[in-house]
Amino acid sequence: MSLLSCFPEWYSPRDIQRELISEIESRIKSGYTKIILCAPTGVGKSLIGTTFARHFESSFTVTASKHLQDQYIRDVPILKPVKGKTNFACLKLMSSEKVSDEALAMQKGLTCDQGLCQEKVTENGKEVVKTCSYKPKIADVENKIHDPGSCHYYLQKYEALTSPHSLWNYSAFFQILRYNRALFEPYLDRDVSIFDEAHKIENEVVRFVGYSAYAGQLRDCNLDPGMYNYSDIDSMIKLMDDLGYAYRKKRSDLKKDAPDNPDYMTLARLDRQITSAERARDDIKSDTDNYVIADPARDFGGDFKSVSISPVDVSAFVGEFFDTKYQLFMSATIDKPSFCENLGIDAEKVALVDSPRSPFPVEHRQVDILNVKRLSYGATQDDELEVIRKIDSILDDHSEHRGLILTSSVSRCFKILDGLSPKNSQRVRICHSKNRDGRTQNEILAEHASDPTGVLLSSSLWEGVDLKDDLSRFQIVAKIPYPPFTDKRIRAKKAKFPRWYTSQTLTKLLQGFGRSIRSDEDWARTYVLDGAIESLLRADHMIPKAYHDVLGIGNALAKGH
Repeated sequence: MSLLSCFPEWYSPRDIQRELISEIESRIKSGYTKIILCAPTGVGKSLIGTTFARHFESSFTVTASKHLQDQYIRDVPILKPVKGKTNFACLKLMSSEKVSDEALAMQKGLTCDQGLCQEKVTENGKEVVKTCSYKPKIADVENKIHDPGSCHYYLQKYEALTSPHSLWNYSAFFQILRYNRALFEPYLDRDVSIFDEAHKIENEVVRFVGYSAYAGQLRDCNLDPGMYNYSDIDSMIKLMDDLGYAYRKKRSDLKKDAPDNPDYMTLARLDRQITSAERARDDIKSDTDNYVIADPARDFGGDFKSVSISPVDVSAFVGEFFDTKYQLFMSATIDKPSFCENLGIDAEKVALVDSPRSPFPVEHRQVDILNVKRLSYGATQDDELEVIRKIDSILDDHSEHRGLILTSSVSRCFKILDGLSPKNSQRVRICHSKNRDGRTQNEILAEHASDPTGVLLSSSLWEGVDLKDDLSRFQIVAKIPYPPFTDKRIRAKKAKFPRWYTSQTLTKLLQGFGRSIRSDEDWARTYVLDGAIESLLRADHMIPKAYHDVLGIGNALAKGH
């Protein structure tokens, strides 16, 4: 059976999809079991991934964002999804709180992550582990003899595990393979793993195995932040030990105070804190030289807010996630050598399928490289002001359009806003996941959609947002998004993996290029103001082919001069 014959029959493959599927099949026949598919927005990578999955008998599909997971659920019904506990009401908490309506339970925060699936209780003088009565058995779900009134979170999870093709987010996938493998081993033997948004794998692993301690946690445990040396690994390990001990003591006291009717939500919170601290401690102790402690975050008064510790090299953590016979890594922006080096994969055993073009017309996604000023280290205030003046001029030229301004930091956002003319500053909304006025990103995006000339200004919207059609007809890259060299992990990472720094920058920049062009008919113009792009584009061997036309690779770099 050919690979193309497994294309979802409820769709018709486009020419670009046929070409890429044919190339993937050729790589499989050549003996490759690991394949990188580098293809831009609009190619339809999810359907190519589904084709790859259907060619075999069983698969995992893994993605990073809820938005993309929802798209898969809508477009690919054969994939059984696993969503996190926050998406489901806890039936046990609903019973104890006497709430009968699930929507109301969700509003009250009675979600599955707040309930206890297992708890230690004393029966006949002995401590035993008791499982929640609403939790079904996976064998019953597999044999379709389960109670339909069972926990909805576990029903969907077990349906995914017992189905041939399932859909996961990275966190849930890492969790089950690393910590629950023995429990679910019979259900984890799949032919294929498909990793969408694969450029995010390293960040997802860092989130999974790193650790952050917050001022609220230390206050909760009566620990003095001044007791710890935040530049010393052993001191950080002691902090995790102290937090774990304090949370265990709190848990024990809570059970003693109300042995028959404990506060389940508090118990669940304490269990999460204990598990998180102990797992991170064990990981760090196994290879202390691989971890970097970030400078502690402090409030305006200089008081401790948080501290985090992260691995530099994540390759030791990912091998177990890539143990299916075949793996397909998909992204619009992957540099194969850097990707393989960072994940500890032998590049000789990985095939790259690089889309030769974008499916969108080049005239719809023009990029003007203006080289206003180079905003690297040492840039003067005058340089900064000249870039802001150019932003103001572009806003004048697009006075009747919505748009997007991307830069490198929150502080730069406010500098830009302060430097714009009054008429243009009134159009601009600074937009991040957390904003000074308390509004959420979604609230600001909704306001933007109702403003016919609104402009978003952000250091975080380089990916994860779709500004289709007239939600954005122009976008301005004010500052090239180099990872901040003030970050200790970034410095350590660059020292160990020099190519990584450039690769990360290109990935973020090219992801940003795609925020405003989402379909064949869509169009937007992109302006790059920071002259630092010239040196970045010299690494043209790291840039996917689909971007070569708009970046003038092979021609003069100074397009727009």
